[in-house]
Amino acid sequence: MPHDRTGQRIPSVTFKTRRNHEWVDVTSDEIFGGKTVVVFSLPGAFTPTCSSSHVPRYNQLVPFFKAHGVDEVCCVSVNDTFVMNEWQNALKAPDVRFLPDGNGEFTEGMGMLVDKAALGFGKRSWRYSMLVRDGVIEKMFVEPEVEGDPYEVSDADTMLEYLAPSTPKPADVTVFTRPGCPFCVKAKEMLTQAGMDFEELLLNRDYTEQSLRAVAGAKSVPQVFVNGRHIGGSDDLAAWLDARAAA
Repeated sequence: MPHDRTGQRIPSVTFKTRRNHEWVDVTSDEIFGGKTVVVFSLPGAFTPTCSSSHVPRYNQLVPFFKAHGVDEVCCVSVNDTFVMNEWQNALKAPDVRFLPDGNGEFTEGMGMLVDKAALGFGKRSWRYSMLVRDGVIEKMFVEPEVEGDPYEVSDADTMLEYLAPSTPKPADVTVFTRPGCPFCVKAKEMLTQAGMDFEELLLNRDYTEQSLRAVAGAKSVPQVFVNGRHIGGSDDLAAWLDARAAA
């Protein structure tokens, strides 16, 4: 069963990748040599937890990892490069490097190859994350050995907490907008100037007015939400940002 390899070197393997319709071999030494790398490994591309949470959150936090000395964030799965490339495109996760471990060589070398035959998966990776400095594992977060697919400690926030325990976590911001709305443009500019990354939802593409009324209790846009809190329109956002800066 999976075990912690903290203090050991990562396996020396060659990843078979595909770039611009050409095969490109990438070695472990190229990826890890002389670098600080965060790695998270998971059971499979396009699977629910991996797609909805594991990859998106790591992709979101890449700038914060890099601000604390991490050169690259890598996702490893026992899938071929075609699957991994399509999965990366589907998730719109350009900031994470997807490493295809199609033969399971890296995962086996890590002692993380497990039998998922009961699900029709064959051999796959146990879920874990690790911080690697110059090819040596400094810290591992290995999911507990329980049934199913546990997801408790290999998440991006746990890794960031290990790297920078006193760093405030990034805010989760969503802005409901509509095309041609000058107040929406103003709200987005204020968020950008405040250094706050946000997700934009566009009327009649990502939501309808019915959804806006249901969620925000309003018909006008923009409507801004931060960490589950309804801030309001552009004027409300300006007041909230001023209070935040003064705190």
